[in-house]
Amino acid sequence: MTLDLHGRVAIVTGGGAGLGRSHALLLASRGAKLVVNGRGQADSRARVDAVVAEIRGAGGEAVASYDSVERAEGGAAIAATAIEAFGKIDILVNNAGFVRDRSFIKAELEDIEAVIRVHLMGTIHCTKAVWPLMNEQGYGRIVVTTSMAATSGNFGQSAYGAAKAGVLGLMNCLALEGRKRDVLVNAISPVAATAMTAGMFPADSAAAFAPDLVSPAVAWLASERCDVSGHTITAGGGAFGRVHYFETAGVRFGADEPASVEAFDAQFAAVDSLAGAEECAIGSRMRAAFPQAPKAT
Repeated sequence: MTLDLHGRVAIVTGGGAGLGRSHALLLASRGAKLVVNGRGQADSRARVDAVVAEIRGAGGEAVASYDSVERAEGGAAIAATAIEAFGKIDILVNNAGFVRDRSFIKAELEDIEAVIRVHLMGTIHCTKAVWPLMNEQGYGRIVVTTSMAATSGNFGQSAYGAAKAGVLGLMNCLALEGRKRDVLVNAISPVAATAMTAGMFPADSAAAFAPDLVSPAVAWLASERCDVSGHTITAGGGAFGRVHYFETAGVRFGADEPASVEAFDAQFAAVDSLAGAEECAIGSRMRAAFPQAPKAT
């Protein structure tokens, strides 16, 4: 089956280069109308304009947005650009980001805050702006971008990893809130040779990790074919997988053996053992632990 996005309107943040450019071009080639977003500096504007021109040159429809995702007003302005140009929003790909790698002991707080502002708050700002629109129309596909720095850790990326883990927490909650209105939220965890990862890949292997080898997963998550929510898909070098949480069988202490530090110490190997671990479906553990918990409004 050919994946068709005709009639859909998509926003791609950080769309002027690297992964964002690749995502935008692929979505447009499948028929989506694009808002290509990038930061307002002259060089960023030029890259965004080039992507818009490339889409239009191939017969597609696209407009540029230069608003920053760092502030709520920026997220609202990006959404307003889509509404003004195309009348609706069906797809949001939260891709904007940068890195300032430094070990935690050397990292400055202002750098940590800057990374969190773009990656986590930027995702929140843009998602908050489109959320009521998607819920009202009863359809939406949101893709957030996480990283193995969040799911597995990476030396020197404490700020980046913290922000990207926060993005997954947001996804897990919104997957519950959006499902009944067919607003699905999933994450992509990419590995690609881009300007942001310069020096990470040897020159002779960079082509094997081209951004366009990640984008097919994003396009599928952004389409009607996607029927899952709260999934984290890994992608890089033409390989795809899924990261998910499991909980061990663990140990339950009873009245005859009350929980104590010593009891926990004696049973830690059983608590830690992966034997018999079960998948943690989104929301299921909370419902099982607190079946009478009131629902938030």
